[in-house]
Amino acid sequence: MSNTDVENGGAKPRPKTMAQTGGHVPPSPFYYDSSARERRGWTSWLIPLFVLANVIVFVVAMYVNNCPDHHPSGSCKARFLRRFSFEPYHDNPLLGPSASTLLKMGALKWDKVVHGHQGWRLVTCIWSHAGLIHLAVNMISLVVIGIRLEQQFGFVRVGIIYLLSGFGGSILSALFMRNGISVGASGALFGLLGALLSELLTNWTIYTNRASALFTLVIIVAVNLAVGILPFVDNFAHIGGFLTGFLLGFVLLMQPHFKWLERRNLPPSSQPKSKYLAYQYVLLVVGLLLFVAGFAVGLIELFRGVNGNDHCHWCHYLTCVPTSKWTCNN
Repeated sequence: MSNTDVENGGAKPRPKTMAQTGGHVPPSPFYYDSSARERRGWTSWLIPLFVLANVIVFVVAMYVNNCPDHHPSGSCKARFLRRFSFEPYHDNPLLGPSASTLLKMGALKWDKVVHGHQGWRLVTCIWSHAGLIHLAVNMISLVVIGIRLEQQFGFVRVGIIYLLSGFGGSILSALFMRNGISVGASGALFGLLGALLSELLTNWTIYTNRASALFTLVIIVAVNLAVGILPFVDNFAHIGGFLTGFLLGFVLLMQPHFKWLERRNLPPSSQPKSKYLAYQYVLLVVGLLLFVAGFAVGLIELFRGVNGNDHCHWCHYLTCVPTSKWTCNN
């Protein structure tokens, strides 16, 4: 991304850039009013740590997979990598391990979560990836958006949004995807994208080019969610992660309104009484309540064995739309 900043120790105010998580459509930069606030200038270390963790898990998965051991005929790809070579294309076109290895590494599978009492898969699945291509796309997206967010809001808030969004995506995925397995950090990445949108809305007063910022971000969200209707893409994880991050953005990313920032150095009599506007408090409370209620209901229904498709007969189209080129069979 051409407009990525380097940490400069909190010199003069710098523009804020919105970015998207899917890795498909690069977003345009949106700017705060330059007189609104100074950048805090945190150093990003958590996002690089997340990237490293995902890479390590993938390397371990390839070591455990050991393709030549169960494909002695020589059908493994990149055999010069020996036990780290990839599964044949007809088994995994993304250059990665087998489905059985992904299950060993903690992939999300409904029956193992509900009937096998393996709820930990709701968390472990966001650290595994189906292949090298899958890993590369997600990690590039994480670097583009995550480092910018961490520099602005700090590792605590960004880390909470990332992890809870991944968890929320797993819950919605397990409620609707009864067959097959699901892996990847896409739900967590879509959570960061959702947080960007809610951050724009709740901090509306400190933005310039508001309409273009909102329009561009909505287009980015729509395009990346539209990609999820292709087969073999778990769009329920994307949607669940996005909704989780969107609600958490109202709670964790609220900032003082423009007039307070503009007048904070003036005498107390000239300063606004409150750092935040009434609508920001309303969005915070509503976002927090919906977040808690959504997680509670989702987890209860999941472990009761409820199939989300029984209550929403058209929802399966959110993750795959059949065409003449492909089907959406499980």
